[in-house]
Amino acid sequence: MATELAPGLIHHPGFLDPAARARLAAEIASVLAAAPPVTPCMPRTGKPFSVRMSNAGPLGWVSDVRGYRYQPAHPETDRPWPAIPPTAMAAWEALADFPALPEACLINLYAPGTRMGLHQDRDEADFSAPVLSLSLGAAALFRYGGLTRSDPTRSVRLLSGDALVIGGASRLIHHGIDRLYRTDDLLAENPLPGILPAGGRCNLTLRRVTAVAARHAGRDLPIS
Repeated sequence: MATELAPGLIHHPGFLDPAARARLAAEIASVLAAAPPVTPCMPRTGKPFSVRMSNAGPLGWVSDVRGYRYQPAHPETDRPWPAIPPTAMAAWEALADFPALPEACLINLYAPGTRMGLHQDRDEADFSAPVLSLSLGAAALFRYGGLTRSDPTRSVRLLSGDALVIGGASRLIHHGIDRLYRTDDLLAENPLPGILPAGGRCNLTLRRVTAVAARHAGRDLPIS
């Protein structure tokens, strides 16, 4: 049963059943074969992230010393990103309640011991579209707060197969991953053997990047 953690922040526990999780994992493995994971770094400082990343879709989110941005090609291979996995697209259509399709699917790969600090997803042109998160693998502690970094925070455990819609009044909240749980958790699984170590986690976030109002003759205009 879905739970509204905050206005517009909707948790769907167990949205992906075991068959759907296996299907999505196989689709992600195919994406990563064509678009290998990279370790992004912080703008200006060049400090590396603790997670590895890749993307699927017409646009992919990247971070390097030049800044955060979306671009149509892999930063190392210069090839277009693969298509968004069908299982992830089906989840968007079921949960996003938005009239346009996602243009980016960011793939985050967490090894045991890695985390992601509080941040906002604000590199998109139109915040009326939600961000849809899908979790595979080890359980994680998701922390969420408010529109300013100093706002009080709360936490919820995300399990493999959970979906999270970050939209509405919560679209720009600060959020992050504080920790992964032990690999002996009975619900833990390794969705990507050979890509993730045991006890790792894969998270997908589907995003609409360009504004729907910028659509013309059935095609999206490029981002500025």
